Amino acid sequence: MLNSPILIVEDDKDDTELLTMALKAIGIKNEFICFQNPTEALVYLKETKRDTFLIISDVNMPLMNGLEFKKKINEDSVLFSKSIPFVFLSTSASVYIVNEAYSLSIQGYFQKPTNLQSMNNVARSIIDYWSNCKHPTVYN
Repeated sequence: MLNSPILIVEDDKDDTELLTMALKAIGIKNEFICFQNPTEALVYLKETKRDTFLIISDVNMPLMNGLEFKKKINEDSVLFSKSIPFVFLSTSASVYIVNEAYSLSIQGYFQKPTNLQSMNNVARSIIDYWSNCKHPTVYN
């Protein structure tokens, strides 16, 4: 799992670039698979045979927001059984949205930093936790 790809679901190209730069800066060697909308990410997750190390998703996106994306994952028995770690990284941090996100069994909610050093710190926190956490084994 540690060498599996990290999925980044973010509609803002600058935010995607900032996050991938931060992950690279802290030494992450995983492949980053980036999607500008959750619909494409869902197609990938349903079709891929590869494990996914982690999903990092924005909340506010057009067509389908991050909360709807996580609901779709939860409603798909195969995707749900994979227990892919899912965290939100969003500028939005209202009490309502954070509570709604956790009601969907996410594993973390982080507010987007505005500079690279702060993004490095957030990225390190996320990756350190999931690198050391035990993941369930899925039997096919």
